[in-house]
Amino acid sequence: MKTEDAVDLLVIGGGVNGAGIARDAAGRGLSVLLCEKDDLAEGTSSRSGKLVHGGLRYLEYYEFRLVRESLIEREVLLNAASHIIWPMRFVLPHSPDDRPAWLVRLGLFLYDHLGGRKKLPGTKTLDLRRDPEGAPILDKYHRGFEYSDCWVDDARLVILNAVGARAKGAEILTRTECIRAERKEGAWTVVLKDTVTGQERTVRARAICNAAGPWVNAMIGNMNQVEQRRNVRLVKGSHIIVPKFWEGQQAYLVQNHDKRVIFINPYEGNKALIGTTDIPYDGRPESVTADESEIEYLLAAVNRYFKEKLRRADVLETFSGVRALFDDGKGNPSAVTRDYELDLDNTNQIPLLNVYGGKITTYRKLAEHAVQKLAHYYPTMSGDWTHKEPLPGGDIPNADFIAFMESLRDQYPWMPRALLTHYARLYGTQTHQVLGEARSLSDLGPSFGPLLYAAEAKYLHQHEWAQNAEDVLKRRTKHGLQLSAEQKQTFADWFKQDCA
Repeated sequence: MKTEDAVDLLVIGGGVNGAGIARDAAGRGLSVLLCEKDDLAEGTSSRSGKLVHGGLRYLEYYEFRLVRESLIEREVLLNAASHIIWPMRFVLPHSPDDRPAWLVRLGLFLYDHLGGRKKLPGTKTLDLRRDPEGAPILDKYHRGFEYSDCWVDDARLVILNAVGARAKGAEILTRTECIRAERKEGAWTVVLKDTVTGQERTVRARAICNAAGPWVNAMIGNMNQVEQRRNVRLVKGSHIIVPKFWEGQQAYLVQNHDKRVIFINPYEGNKALIGTTDIPYDGRPESVTADESEIEYLLAAVNRYFKEKLRRADVLETFSGVRALFDDGKGNPSAVTRDYELDLDNTNQIPLLNVYGGKITTYRKLAEHAVQKLAHYYPTMSGDWTHKEPLPGGDIPNADFIAFMESLRDQYPWMPRALLTHYARLYGTQTHQVLGEARSLSDLGPSFGPLLYAAEAKYLHQHEWAQNAEDVLKRRTKHGLQLSAEQKQTFADWFKQDCA
């Protein structure tokens, strides 16, 4: 067993909140160690609806503070990472059987003005019988609305925060579980276990931030003489992936009979991502899957509005995530707040900060508030900084991705546009590090399918903690959606031999 010197802060959990907290704290001068029992973003943070948005439907539950903060953060994140976050227009066909038009218009007016919108275009009314966005919609729906939000590659958002944390001096340990922690001699004594090798390591930490998501209270159970003081509401959200069935880059938002809204978004070029559900969940978070009833629910919501009818056979893939929401006592899972709660346990002046709830859009603000809450224990810590510094690869001049792409084309004239766009979207200004000295496609090494070359996989293994083929195909990238089973196996065999 290896014993290390103390760190200022141990962060438990490698989702978007944990990675964001690690980056924020390290950038203030604290020594930080983050441990994650699986891969980064393997849990909820890679299983979201892939949106940076204010949460239009939260207005209905009077969550004005949350919506305002989310809308402000939407602009901050768009500036910080325009390679993985970009604007998207959402078409909302109006059904007179559900919310009245005046209520929808009021909600969209508030949505346009609550957060000081600067970059994104505002709402407009559509005539679905004439405007091209209405072409795939059933003829009985005449009126629609179009508004703005943003798309995000959620798993890469986590990875880039971890990369940014490491650049500021943090140590990032994946496949490393916190198995015990106790307050002892003025600090936390923590035992970490490498889940691959079984090797244990003991560290001392002045404070712990428990950002374990659905496992937040289970982690408290591993801490000696620490009581659980907050309840978590586990809510399952499932999505389906189908072939894209409309023209254009617009997304759609439809209202279902139960007043829930369903997003239908363009995904990875030729596919559509549809979700989400909201179902109470009491199983093991790592075992969550989409039920057939959820799949049928999502298909029915789409078929209620669109001319082209989706069938069960059209579903290419499904995924589910467990949202660990702060239990505010609301019975309806859709009404449970998406706001966050930071619970500070200061027993013996040895702090434990437990993170409950939150949403991907507000992760940066959550992280900032979390570190601020610990400021008393670090009197020399510097101030807030993440609102003005881009994420790794996001230092694109004026956040102008189109101009950035043109500059890359001048530097790599030999590269097919689709491949260069792929690198630019995932790595931004770090594309040069991925490509190295490559001067031709052959310099990128073996190709395993559309857009996947060995050079990228080696970069992800060496610089982004990818330890197996799934880390590459599902979280660091979405190559897995475009590869056949045979191609996936070929890549997995190569990765095991050449990288792992």
